[in-house]
Amino acid sequence: MKSFDISKQAVWDSYLKVKSNQGAAGIDHCSIAVFEEDLKNNLYKIWNRMSSGSYFPPPVMRVEIPKGNGEMRKLGIPTVADRIAQMVVKNHIEPDLEVIFHPDSYGYRPKRSAQQAVSLARKRCWKHDWVIDMDIKGFFDNIPHDLMMQAVRKHTKETWVLLYVERWLKAPVQLMDGKIEERTRGTPQGGVISPLLANLFLHYAFDHWMRSNYPLNPFERYADDSVVHCDSKAEAIALKSAIAKRMEQCGLELHPEKTKIVYCKDASRTEDHDLHNFDFLGFCFRPRLSRNKYGKYFVNFSPAIAPKAKKEIFSEIREWRLHRRSDLSVKELADKLNPVVRGWIEYYGVFFQSELIFLVYHLDKLIYRWVIRKYKKHGSNFKRAENWVKRIKCKSPNYFVHWGLLRA
Repeated sequence: MKSFDISKQAVWDSYLKVKSNQGAAGIDHCSIAVFEEDLKNNLYKIWNRMSSGSYFPPPVMRVEIPKGNGEMRKLGIPTVADRIAQMVVKNHIEPDLEVIFHPDSYGYRPKRSAQQAVSLARKRCWKHDWVIDMDIKGFFDNIPHDLMMQAVRKHTKETWVLLYVERWLKAPVQLMDGKIEERTRGTPQGGVISPLLANLFLHYAFDHWMRSNYPLNPFERYADDSVVHCDSKAEAIALKSAIAKRMEQCGLELHPEKTKIVYCKDASRTEDHDLHNFDFLGFCFRPRLSRNKYGKYFVNFSPAIAPKAKKEIFSEIREWRLHRRSDLSVKELADKLNPVVRGWIEYYGVFFQSELIFLVYHLDKLIYRWVIRKYKKHGSNFKRAENWVKRIKCKSPNYFVHWGLLRA
C-alpha cells in the first residue's frame, strides 16, 4: 500500500508531455535522451517516490538569458525527472483551476494565446481612451510562499499535491558558480508548474480583485504582463494607485518606471499627454496611419511589431552567421531559415504586416553575401549575386518564406 494514490499512467502521460516540450538538462546534466536510456526504471522511481511521499525535488539550476532592455532574465531549469513530477501535479490540478480563471487571463493557458490578448487589447483601446501599462517588479522571484499555498489549499484537499507544491516552492537554487542558495520567496521561471502557480496567485491578487472592485475597467493579462483600460486620466491615476496598494498587500510591487499611464491617441482624441505608446507581448501600440475599407487614410491607435522585438530578431539572425555557411546548399539554407522566419511572420504579421518588410531586405542581403562566399565566380560583386537570387525568386517565389511578404 502506498501513502498516495498516484497512477503509473499519470506518470507516463506526464513523461510524454515533457518529452514533446524538450528542454535543457538540469543540475544532473541528464537530457531526455539520457533519461530514456533507462526509461522504465527512471519512471518507476518517480512514481514510487511520489506515491510514498518520499520525493524531494533536487536544486533548480539557475541560468541567465539577456532581455531586450539589456538586463538578464533569471530562469530555473529543473531536472528531467523533476519536470515529469511537476507535470503529474499540473495535470491533476489544472482542469479545476481553468474553471475559475478569469476570461481575460491568457498566459500559459490551454487554447489561449498572446495574439488573442493583443487583439482584444487593440479593440478595447479603440473604446477606452486611457491605458495603464502594468509591470510587476520581479514577479516570479517575489511571490510570497504563504499566500501561494493559501491559494492552492483553496482548490485542492489532496495531501500529496499540497506536499509537493510546497517542496517545489522551497527547492533551493544552484547558482551559476555552483553555490546552493535557499529560497524563501518566489517560484523559478522555467519550471513546469510555475506558470500555473503564477496564474493562480495573480487570479486572487489581481483578476478576482479587479472583477470585484473595478468591473467597468477591462484588462488583458498574460502572466505578469497586464494592460488595464480606463475612460479618463483621473480614473487611470486613481486606479494605478489602487493597484499599487493591492500589490503591496500581496507582497509584490509595481515597477515604478515601467508601469505607466498611456493616452490612446488617434485622429479624434485631442487631450494633452506625454505618453502615446506602450509595448505589450512584443507589439508596440501607438498612433498609426491606417486605411479604411473605402481606401481613405486615417490615424488609428493600433499594434505592430515593437522596436525591441525587431532588435531581438536582428540579434538572433546575426548569431546564425549565414554568410559563413558555405557548406550548405540553397535548399539546406532555406530549410534552416524558413521555420524560424515563418514563426516570426505568423506571430508579428497579424497586425501591420508591412512593418516586417525589414526582414526581406535584411535576409536577402545576407543571402547575397552567402552566394558570394559559396560561388567564387561572383567575386565580391553584389549585383551578380543579386541577379542570381532574383532568378531563383522568379522561378520559385516561395523558396524562402520571407519573399512572400513583398507579395502580401
